[in-house]
Amino acid sequence: MSALTERRGVVTERSPAIVLFAEVRNFTRMSEMLEPQKGLELASGFFALVANAVETSGGKVFGVRNDTLIAAFRRGGPPEQASRAVAAAQRIQREFGAIAESWQREYGLMTAVAMGLHLGDTVFGMAGPDGAAQFVAFGDCVSIAERLLHRARAGEFVLSAAVKDALAGSNSELEADELPPLQLARRESIEIYGVLLDTRLDFT
Repeated sequence: MSALTERRGVVTERSPAIVLFAEVRNFTRMSEMLEPQKGLELASGFFALVANAVETSGGKVFGVRNDTLIAAFRRGGPPEQASRAVAAAQRIQREFGAIAESWQREYGLMTAVAMGLHLGDTVFGMAGPDGAAQFVAFGDCVSIAERLLHRARAGEFVLSAAVKDALAGSNSELEADELPPLQLARRESIEIYGVLLDTRLDFT
């Protein structure tokens, strides 16, 4: 059950959600070669692609860090959240291919999208200093989703067993390879799975 409080018209919630991190691999190197405005233009194109896939699937974008966009899927129960989040990840993975090919032709560098997805209780609400508060999400779920992003190879998205099990509850099927578990300090390891569009690329 969600725990809700309201302060100054802003709803704060702790609820189950799937958190998704999406990152462009090799973009930092490419941006160093480009004029600043061009780098920002390309980054904005990537963020627009991810945001469109997330929002079309019923998710919400709540943060951008460097070359990474962070989103959450909160609508419905875990099976619906999993179905929506995985559909968004598959679309991002599929559609980024055309962008990567274009960037390689124009700038001579390979890029790829990598993603991490985890399901768990997450706190949502407004936080920040006076005059600069923004919508945020935090908690164990967010930290683990970020860890899964770092486990993903270029062109891959990695999801936890919690997401995969919830997806099975929605009667959706997903071809995913079992990966070595995610090891956590002072806790049981987490089973994780990787999904590739075709094959892993030759950089991480």
